[in-house]
Amino acid sequence: MLFKQDENKTRSKHFLLLVYQSFGIVFGDLATSPLYVYRSAFAGRLRHYQSEEAVFGAFSVIFWTLSFFSLFKYAVFMLSVNDNGEGGIFALYSLLCRHGKFSLLPNQQASDEELSTYQHAGYSNRSVPASSFRRLPDRDKKSKLALLILVLMAASMAMTLGVLTPAISVVSSIEGLKVQSNDLNHRIMVALAGVLLLSLFVLQYQGTHKVAFIFSPVVLLWLLSIAALGVYNIMHWNPRIYEALSPIYIYRFFRLTGIDGWISLGGALLCITGSKKEAPCKSIYLFLQVAFCFFVYPCLVLQYMGQAAFLSKNFSAISLSFYASVPDAVFWPVLVIAILATVVVSQAVLSATFSTVKQCHALGCFPRVKIVHKSKWIDRQIYVPEINWILMVLCSAVTLGSQDTTRIGNAYGIASMTLIFITTSLISLSIYFVWHKGLALALSFFILFGTIELTFLFSSYIRILQGGWVPLLLSSIFLFTMFVWHYGSRKKYLYDQNHKLPMKWILTLGSDLGIVRVPGIGLIYTHLANGVPATFSHFLTNLPAFYQIIVFVCDKTVPVPFVPQKERYLVGRIGPKSYRMYRCIVQNGYKDVNENENEYDFENALIMSIAEFIQLEAEGGGSGTPDGGSIGGRLAVVKSSENFGKRFGISKSNGFEGTSSSSLNITSSKSATLVKLKMMYDEQESPEVKFKTRVQLTLVDTRYKDSFVKEEVMRLMEAKKFGVAYVIGHSNSKAKWNSPFLKRFLINIVYSFLRKNCRAPSIALSIPQTSLIEVGMNYTL
Repeated sequence: MLFKQDENKTRSKHFLLLVYQSFGIVFGDLATSPLYVYRSAFAGRLRHYQSEEAVFGAFSVIFWTLSFFSLFKYAVFMLSVNDNGEGGIFALYSLLCRHGKFSLLPNQQASDEELSTYQHAGYSNRSVPASSFRRLPDRDKKSKLALLILVLMAASMAMTLGVLTPAISVVSSIEGLKVQSNDLNHRIMVALAGVLLLSLFVLQYQGTHKVAFIFSPVVLLWLLSIAALGVYNIMHWNPRIYEALSPIYIYRFFRLTGIDGWISLGGALLCITGSKKEAPCKSIYLFLQVAFCFFVYPCLVLQYMGQAAFLSKNFSAISLSFYASVPDAVFWPVLVIAILATVVVSQAVLSATFSTVKQCHALGCFPRVKIVHKSKWIDRQIYVPEINWILMVLCSAVTLGSQDTTRIGNAYGIASMTLIFITTSLISLSIYFVWHKGLALALSFFILFGTIELTFLFSSYIRILQGGWVPLLLSSIFLFTMFVWHYGSRKKYLYDQNHKLPMKWILTLGSDLGIVRVPGIGLIYTHLANGVPATFSHFLTNLPAFYQIIVFVCDKTVPVPFVPQKERYLVGRIGPKSYRMYRCIVQNGYKDVNENENEYDFENALIMSIAEFIQLEAEGGGSGTPDGGSIGGRLAVVKSSENFGKRFGISKSNGFEGTSSSSLNITSSKSATLVKLKMMYDEQESPEVKFKTRVQLTLVDTRYKDSFVKEEVMRLMEAKKFGVAYVIGHSNSKAKWNSPFLKRFLINIVYSFLRKNCRAPSIALSIPQTSLIEVGMNYTL
């Protein structure tokens, strides 16, 4: 009972922490939009309409745009659309892959559907009549590719926002200095913004856990400040502004401005650019809905009303409408809060961009990158060094190259509206394929929201020459990179699938496989979830010796946001027991992060999983599906057992104390000279090894009912003492000589360039370099 009370207290604290952190992350972008909305809306020829009716009409457009998209679509509907509590474009794509059969992920197995996070109540399609349109993904593989390209387009726009959002937010906040100093040079402000942005990017590696506690208070204080300013401006300048809440003013606005008013929609839509943030957890959706409807939304409406009231009497101040409407007595406090709020927004967008890249990488659509996660950081917060520096360069270029924030706003509007429109399209597909509603309802949803969004989108694209080309260029580069990587990776997977070794060939070799079996464990990494990869035979051909215990490891992604730790490892046997060959499938969701502090955590988890499988196999237990490469064996979810890990003890040591893992396997050798050389090699090649905590695994309970089980487990533990080696393929891919020119260009030039300039597979998989063996492989695709 006491344990349950402590567990409930821990969950309550975690929930309150998520609520606290999410407020600033989710609403920060939307809250800072008043800094630049009116200036962007009245850019161009609309500036010539200097009348109260034009200002009232612009406010009416902004009010109803904010109400329709942010209040109705986002807060009421979008926050209810989730995949196991995760939102965003990849959550929608994951649902479509699972329930609409749109998946292009390799290694799809029947065991995937047994994951607790795979099925959702009301989402099952087994009892739904399969219409011809619902069978489209099965009949036409091009529809799967088309959906993937659509999702990658959205992802590329999200990455582009990672460049544009910090630029427009920080520059807009610092531009307030112009109000107090008319002689302030634009270059000085850009330089100040550049220094602030560079500091933000440089500090990313440290994580935000130390300062994250101030994010929500900053956004909360900002919203209260702009609401108070709005009320002041309404009462002081033009109390009649409330009349513009009527949609009749939208009609009057377009009657007055005509085509110029339609073009201005590209600036007005910036008031909803934050209405695409995904909530970090399902349990706080209700809180976010209530917070937006009863606090965030009213504060924003009051601020937009106040600015409109001010502009109706001071139209000449349109270029700095927000700061010009701030009374002198509170100008400097508001400026400081604005800068802090835009820093919070920039941090939230950068974190979202890192998450987008990680999800693309997990789905096999992004070159290998180093993904950093530290246990002391905020839950699931990650950092991608390569992307951080690329964003820093691009954001600095946009900031320094822009003459004013209007051009950045034009680019920002195109990227945001394109992402919003694609999200609407994915929801329409989900209504039909995932929730199994009628086609008429799906089309109605698309027509209701999609047509209005297209109107805004076309208005935005009118401004391509005024800075709108930037997101199109950047997103095209991101999209091309992701598509080529997916194309090349899928071709390599199909090559491995077609050239895997038949089990008959393995069986004819005998239990020793016709080679010398040396003490130790060899982990052979492969993309295949069944069969024996050609990498294994290629290794034996060149070096006819291998380790006593052989484990084929497949690190695969399942189209779910996360896989519970107790369901992560699927273990099976390849061939008879005397072969001592196993298969381990490590299942990951597209948002899972590596929680292991070092390689010893993974090694020990793997050894315990294999030992548990041996026990379950003897008892006839375990659940799973037959493995195509085994002889009468099954893949078992070993951590579902209640007794998992209870037979083992774990001890920790620092530096070179204890037994280390190495591909050289000499730590247990009788030669002290070899041991000394090994330690010197580790220290020189990996200096951090001496400071790394080593986790030793020992078998503390040796009581087994079956003597054969005990013998096999003891052999496994003995092999672990001799060390663990990691074997991966070092590939060289070339297109066939008679392939079409486009394929040869994509594979031989673009894909080859990306592969050579991205992280090595061993880095992406967190494999220790001193335990690594690479096997050269030539792929003819």
